[in-house]
Amino acid sequence: MRTHLNPLAVVRNLGILAHVDAGKTTVTERILFATGSTHKRGEVHDGTTVTDFDPQERDRGITIFAAAVSCAWDGHRLNLIDTPGHVDFADEVERALRVLDGAVAVFDAVAGVEPQSESVWRQADRHGVPRIAFVNKMDRAGADLDAAVASIRERLHPAPLVVQLPIGAEDTFTGVVDLVRMRALLWADDGTAEDVPVPAGLRDAAHGRRRSLEEAVAELHPGALEEFCATGTLSEETLSSALREVTRDGDGVVVLCGSAYRNRGVEPLLDAVVAYLPSPLDVPPVRGTHDGEEQERPADPAAPAAALAFKVHATPTGRLTYLRIYSGTIEKGNTLWDASAGRSERIGRILRVQADRHAPLERAVAGDIVAVVGLKSARAGSTLCAADAPLALEPPGVPEPVVSVAVESRRAGDTGRLASGLARLTEEDPSLVVRSDPETGQTVLSGMGELHLEVAVEKLRRELGLEVNVGRPRVSHRETVGRGVSGLVFRHVKQDGGAGQFAHVVLDVEPYEEGGFEFRSAVVGGRVPQEFVRAVEAGCRDALTEGPLGGHPVTGLRVTLTDGSTHVKDSSDTAFRTAGRLGLREALRACAMVLLEPVVEVTVTVPEDAVGGVLGDLAARRGKVTGSVTRAGVAVVTATVPLAELFGFATRLRSRTQGRGTFTARPTGYAPAPAPARMATPAR
Repeated sequence: MRTHLNPLAVVRNLGILAHVDAGKTTVTERILFATGSTHKRGEVHDGTTVTDFDPQERDRGITIFAAAVSCAWDGHRLNLIDTPGHVDFADEVERALRVLDGAVAVFDAVAGVEPQSESVWRQADRHGVPRIAFVNKMDRAGADLDAAVASIRERLHPAPLVVQLPIGAEDTFTGVVDLVRMRALLWADDGTAEDVPVPAGLRDAAHGRRRSLEEAVAELHPGALEEFCATGTLSEETLSSALREVTRDGDGVVVLCGSAYRNRGVEPLLDAVVAYLPSPLDVPPVRGTHDGEEQERPADPAAPAAALAFKVHATPTGRLTYLRIYSGTIEKGNTLWDASAGRSERIGRILRVQADRHAPLERAVAGDIVAVVGLKSARAGSTLCAADAPLALEPPGVPEPVVSVAVESRRAGDTGRLASGLARLTEEDPSLVVRSDPETGQTVLSGMGELHLEVAVEKLRRELGLEVNVGRPRVSHRETVGRGVSGLVFRHVKQDGGAGQFAHVVLDVEPYEEGGFEFRSAVVGGRVPQEFVRAVEAGCRDALTEGPLGGHPVTGLRVTLTDGSTHVKDSSDTAFRTAGRLGLREALRACAMVLLEPVVEVTVTVPEDAVGGVLGDLAARRGKVTGSVTRAGVAVVTATVPLAELFGFATRLRSRTQGRGTFTARPTGYAPAPAPARMATPAR
């Protein structure tokens, strides 16, 4: 009986992941409709969705901000996060994945695995989040479940375990055969489902698919293999149990299909979420540190409280902080310890989140995802815990920004409001960085892409009523060593009364193909003591912040300390750190330096008749085409393009293709900038 279950066993914390336009938000809307959380089906194109509630999301027709909703299905509580699919908002996905126990990856039945599908899949791999796959848009022309599954197998490398056989295709897609129960589900035009026996014409195909599913599961699960060898088949109970364990372990991914827009396939998807994705009890206890020691906290409401803030949202009525509670119980009015800021925080109110609507709660327990009001300083990544059992959880990683724009207020009196507005933006979105350029005095806003910054600036205009001027976006360059130097001698000697400073170092600098920075010591005979060697390395790292070409960060070099000497009285850590910093700066000026610019992999999808113009445009932007395939009258071109050349490409592509062309861009690293850019003083 469910009444005897641990309450956490019926909780599912999951995210919806996918490429842009695969149908994530529509899937979320249909889940809310199917679970009775909404009484009207929201549509992206009508701007009536629950999770895309921000005006910009409704204007652009895409998800920009991860939105949390909560609903119930078959006696289970589902805490659901609809994540963005655009690469510029990958940090929203990263922070959501950090607090989720499972995910539904949505794929387009025509396109299969697309570039951003692959990126979010890899993000989920890094966090060890179990997934099930939903192949959406089965009603579209060209929809092919087998082709989509083949692309999952080839590009994502899990074992796809297809548990459904579609009934009909494209316009005639009306249902699925459930290969686990060997029953059919047929949907009427109004979205109601009927559970019927497998149609006679599909029985042979269904039995063949069931056999393939059993064989695939037996290969991955020892218990299923044992039963399969003994009886030649798998019972429904064994198959379901094995699918759940294989999904949890990440050895395979259950694949379902449907058409969310037509409300077909949503109920089986919810059943699969409940059946195969883990509860908070099924995932390992959360690990954190206190005083340098690693500790575990179980998912137990009676344990000391520990929660991770993963999103902050400033609303007109106050500041909402979204928490994933890993252990313990949090009640209204509790005082918790912010382990990141080292201060106490009081919980004013606790809210069950339904996108932009909220229901008050008296308490939240381990396994819950809730929003709280009243926190003053907690940021995304902060740990809130019991004051008598402090613990710091690992915060989500924050990516390095790649695009910058200069922003200034049009009215002189708005400078202070602009500064506070920018501070609020960076508080809500840690992947945005604001800095003041010391050379130009400009306020520079940096982010993950052109659209990311466009959305941020539009937020300043709409929510704060600020009129701002925006300068042309500039990319973040890097500098690297093209040809190094050997035996550069640097002496740091300072005598101005009292204790002096003396440090003598000899450095070799060479390119480092692995990227980043490596420091080695080849000093023999103790001429530079080990503690001073560490100080030299720290000084060298200090010098990497500004290169000689234009003050950009330096990467891709190896520094070797080959010799040096000390003074009995005047040598110190400070002296050798200074020598390391100034010595490497001098060495870099003597090296042949190369300016690097960020490059991205662009995937452009256009009608066949527009390919020529798009290829010409990519070539004019210094793009290198790496692949081109054609399917169903549509061409998919992949190319690597310098990020600086990509500005304005979206507008150009829309005009060339009458709005039918789309593209996605994924950062791939840095490449040497062309000679003229190296000679010019690069923009900071």
